[in-house]
Amino acid sequence: MHSVDETLARLQKLLEAKSVHIFAVVDHSGEAEKAGLRMPNTKLIIFGSPKAGTPLMLSAPTIAIDLPLKILIWEDSDGKVWLGYNSADFLSGRHHVPPDFVPVLAAAGTLASQASQ
Repeated sequence: MHSVDETLARLQKLLEAKSVHIFAVVDHSGEAEKAGLRMPNTKLIIFGSPKAGTPLMLSAPTIAIDLPLKILIWEDSDGKVWLGYNSADFLSGRHHVPPDFVPVLAAAGTLASQASQ
């Protein structure tokens, strides 16, 4: 099992190797600390490829609310690290995505699995 920061670093390395753009990393726990609050280490990475996402948005415009893709990495109160993301099935059903584009949406699940190994 990797820490939140190790998992994030692994994920960033995977994305960079695939030339996938990282739009942002949101440090929820760091921002909470700045506000005088405490929460377990929690980070959100936002990533995608305009080359893959643009045709998808042209075919199913409402998917733009859920793009770029995101993976949440957090530590629970027992110190276990978790990864969460919207599944391809959820996103394709929510936005009526044509079947040809579902593999693009499946990238988050594949990357989360690889980063957690």
